[in-house]
Amino acid sequence: MGSYRPILSLFLLLLVLPLAYTFYLPGVSPRDFQTGDPLYVKVNKLSSTKTQLPYDYYFLKYCKPAKIENSAENLGEVLRGDRIENSVYTFHMREEQSCTVACGVQLDAESAKNFKEKIDDEYRVNMILDNLPVAVAVQKRDGSQYHEHGFRVGLKGKYTNSKEEKYFINNHLSFRVKYHKDPMTDTARIVGFEVTPHSVNHEIKAWDLKKPQLTTCNPSTRTTVLGKQPLQEVDDGKQIAFTYDVTYEPSDIRWASRWDTYLLMNDDQIHWFSIINSLMIVLFLSGMVAMIMMRTLYRDIANYNQLETQDEAQEETGWKLVHGDVFRPPLNSSLLCVYIGTGVQVFGMTLVTMIFALFGFLSPSNRGGLMTAMVFLWVFMGLFAGYFSARFHKMFKGTEWKKNTLKTAFMFPGIIFALFFVLNAIIWGEKSSGAVPFGTMFALVLLWFGISVPLVFVGSYLGFKKAAIEAPVKTNKIPRQIPEQAWYMNPLISILIGGILPFGAVFIELFFILTSIWLNQFYYIFGFLFIVFVILLITCAEITIVLCYFQLCSEDYHWWWRAYLTAGSSALYLFLYSIFYFFTKLEITKPVSGILYFGYMLIGSYAFFVLTGTMGFFACFWFVRKIYSSVKID
Repeated sequence: MGSYRPILSLFLLLLVLPLAYTFYLPGVSPRDFQTGDPLYVKVNKLSSTKTQLPYDYYFLKYCKPAKIENSAENLGEVLRGDRIENSVYTFHMREEQSCTVACGVQLDAESAKNFKEKIDDEYRVNMILDNLPVAVAVQKRDGSQYHEHGFRVGLKGKYTNSKEEKYFINNHLSFRVKYHKDPMTDTARIVGFEVTPHSVNHEIKAWDLKKPQLTTCNPSTRTTVLGKQPLQEVDDGKQIAFTYDVTYEPSDIRWASRWDTYLLMNDDQIHWFSIINSLMIVLFLSGMVAMIMMRTLYRDIANYNQLETQDEAQEETGWKLVHGDVFRPPLNSSLLCVYIGTGVQVFGMTLVTMIFALFGFLSPSNRGGLMTAMVFLWVFMGLFAGYFSARFHKMFKGTEWKKNTLKTAFMFPGIIFALFFVLNAIIWGEKSSGAVPFGTMFALVLLWFGISVPLVFVGSYLGFKKAAIEAPVKTNKIPRQIPEQAWYMNPLISILIGGILPFGAVFIELFFILTSIWLNQFYYIFGFLFIVFVILLITCAEITIVLCYFQLCSEDYHWWWRAYLTAGSSALYLFLYSIFYFFTKLEITKPVSGILYFGYMLIGSYAFFVLTGTMGFFACFWFVRKIYSSVKID
């Protein structure tokens, strides 16, 4: 481990530096408003869980300001498909507005068709006020409330006397702004942003696209008329008046707790059950590992051949017999080195991201922060990928360190980028705002080639300059013949068995992660996630050690790749679970959306394979070195 100290010190330094001078995050610090201060509502993407294709708000023929301005977006927001722009909705703090006319719109055939398609696919409009997303309060049967993010574009149904289904647009929005007043001053902070959408066929007195005059939109008649007016139908040639009103409600909720409404999960006990379930798996495996370590190390070091039965002696002799071959370089050793280095890179990115999330730096209020952090951490972790790849390449007597470094720098990210590019082209073809712009794609390539690749070369150079990792026993020149194996020691069976327990340790938490990604819910329980992540690493390590021990006892010394694949096979179960989730939880009907779902889940499963495989490999590598360095070889 002494040779790893410089690289570990640098890792810790990178971990601590950002914490030293960061307190408030941009856009997340509180803002105090005086009575009458203007409040500007921003609009975000149109989103649907049925299609997974976001669209720009102004893709539909909504009211537009004189000049559309994009808000400053970070890399994560762009990758998530967020398009935050200004709108015609302007409020004044604690000054109620009653049925304000936003604008008038006359639909043509194309815009009517777009509205109908979005209503069919259950698209929701997302708006933002003071960094709070708009929500619709929904009453449960038991009297409690929950909040849905965004509001429906419209609804589809039949009039009482009609057999034909018609489309109706939500053209009147009743906003409710909740605020917490400072008892010492007259300032207040916004702690809630809710909306109740209505479809109202306003009676138009004089038509004007900018400000149509309505007979149904004044303070004295609004309350009674809204309930009686027919719904606003969507069709070619229809004149639609968009209106809104604003009410303000004092609240005891403090600014620091204002996101709690958005983050409430149904039942935290499910997460505790997940933790307990995973811990039981860990305890079971820990017991097996402890038993193996006692049998292999303790009894070998102290009185190796004194009190054993003949059967035990034969079992213990099994793994000792292959001491001359156990450190023989594997087939395709260069490829294994590449995957080891890439796995360290993924592990470093994941660990540091979770630590930042635990400190609150990547909460949902910091929109796009999680994705941005992952991209930049991946880039800078290239240093460790190159270092560990080179260390093992040298151990396996490899000499072409530059070729090995190029594979490490380009193979995994190249596969991911190729898949991402194809999926992005599909999204682009659907004219969705979720398509990453060319400029952002160029920036990603620049980060990859300009920072990640050079860092991989630096790490590889440092790793190759180090002395090679020495094996505790010498390797024979002639490979030993492997005896016939029992059916349950077949590599395929062993590998598939190995992936079940790591997946079992995380699959409950995986449900919430998939829900947050594909059902537009906020994921915030990073404390639970970090515990599950630690349990996953322990489970990967222990199941790999157990199965590696059984393999060596069977005198099969080809453990290098099998150790990697044993833990890595949990990614196969992850992908199979994503198929189950697709058919049981999602309502995706379009083929394009299905392709996007399985494409992104394939990318996620591949990254999971590299992460778990590397952790299992390192655990097995430590275990094999430990047992063969602790016994005397004749």
